[in-house]
Amino acid sequence: MKLMIQIGLVFAVCLVGEGASAALPFPFPASVISMLILLLLLLTVLKVEHIREKTDFLLKNMSFFFIPAGVGIMGQFDVLRQNLFPLLVILVVSTLLTFAVTAYTVRAVICLQERFRSKRIEKRDGAAP
Repeated sequence: MKLMIQIGLVFAVCLVGEGASAALPFPFPASVISMLILLLLLLTVLKVEHIREKTDFLLKNMSFFFIPAGVGIMGQFDVLRQNLFPLLVILVVSTLLTFAVTAYTVRAVICLQERFRSKRIEKRDGAAP
């Protein structure tokens, strides 16, 4: 029964996200809205234990959910073959750009953390008698 309540909770959040997406005057993915709603609920009302079994099940079976997408891609194989070079260029450029942005973000966060630690140490040492 506990699992059914968790499934109902996750589906209710998804339904609210779909409704919010339909009500917006501009296109916005309902899945993103649903994730934001779930985050807000987890920060305020819900505890992780309320949805742990359901989310563990979904994570363990995540590869199963990629099958429809793979079949859909194979259904459009002719279109992919016609546009193979532009798609490869886009994939390579976007991958390299993602790597670069991630690397610089990590470096910036490390720098900020070191600066924060040094200020905290200065405060502690300066306040000591």
